[in-house]
Amino acid sequence: MNATTVAVDLAKSVFQLAVADGSWKVIESHRLTRSQFERWFQNRDVSLVIMEACGSAHHWARWLNRLGIEVRLLPAAYIRAYVKRNKTDAADACALLEAARCSDIVPVRVKSLEQQALQGLHRTRSLWMSTRTSRINALRGFCREFGLAVPQGARTGVEAMSRALADPDSGIPLLIRRSMSLLIEEIRLLEVRVAQLERELSELAKQSPACTTLLSIPGVGLLTATAMVAATGGSVSHFKDARHFASWFGLTPREFSSGSTRTLGRISKRGDRYLRMLLTHGARSVLRAASVAREVGRSVDGLRTWAMAVQGRTNHNKAACALANKMARICYATLRDATPYGEPARLAKKIQRESFALAT
Repeated sequence: MNATTVAVDLAKSVFQLAVADGSWKVIESHRLTRSQFERWFQNRDVSLVIMEACGSAHHWARWLNRLGIEVRLLPAAYIRAYVKRNKTDAADACALLEAARCSDIVPVRVKSLEQQALQGLHRTRSLWMSTRTSRINALRGFCREFGLAVPQGARTGVEAMSRALADPDSGIPLLIRRSMSLLIEEIRLLEVRVAQLERELSELAKQSPACTTLLSIPGVGLLTATAMVAATGGSVSHFKDARHFASWFGLTPREFSSGSTRTLGRISKRGDRYLRMLLTHGARSVLRAASVAREVGRSVDGLRTWAMAVQGRTNHNKAACALANKMARICYATLRDATPYGEPARLAKKIQRESFALAT
């Protein structure tokens, strides 16, 4: 390397820089404000910037790329081992330089604005769903204290509590009826917002070839397809193989091996927790649908037959994790080859998915 390499420890308002020469020796160290940070790169000849893949890292990576500077984002989990002695901003910046020299650490791809906006939509939906669940649980607790039994199920429970509030003889005190009614209204409003957001996601899925390809896979619905495209950009060329792709979600077993002894444990649960959750829930739905189809005598395809066989010799949870792993590998193959899985009849139904009929 003949030009300057700069390691940046990002923060909200203070940026620590470590400048290295062609021999990776630190020759300068700077502590800059945000405005100073922006001006500093406009006056220097920098060939490579190394940053930790953390909050705002993708924004600064895009900004530096527009200046013609190469940016390398390193996974945050791998940087800690290179910090010497006490942890400081300066030590973190120097650790980035050391980690960048390790060829085994694969850099994180810089996300586009569209990818991060799509991830923001999923984050918003998750927040709304969490708020809705907390409001329903609060109402259930109130009703239980007043001697009212609420049936299971979110939608069934909300309808039952709404009827109880509308009934003057239900036993709910007048003092709390108004507040409970406001909670019901908040739940309805959240359902409308979630349904509207999912309609936006369905419109995006129709325009994305990668999403329509993923939707052909059993157990992969609108949320899983759009979240996977947001995380990968619709391309899996930067993954070595299907197993590497599945391990990126934390769906491969943890390994404890020494010599000739090889022990595989539970799934590692390292990587994208949200996508791992979606794939696992999708696998559970596939297992449930396969069980129902077998009970009524309908034919079951090879993937579902394999999943049912795994469930028969282990248990439901292990079969769900194994199926989620296989679904991740199928996602890799379909994205790599740009070829649907082979169930186009389900595609239109998945794209038109809506969680809450009340919002239509």
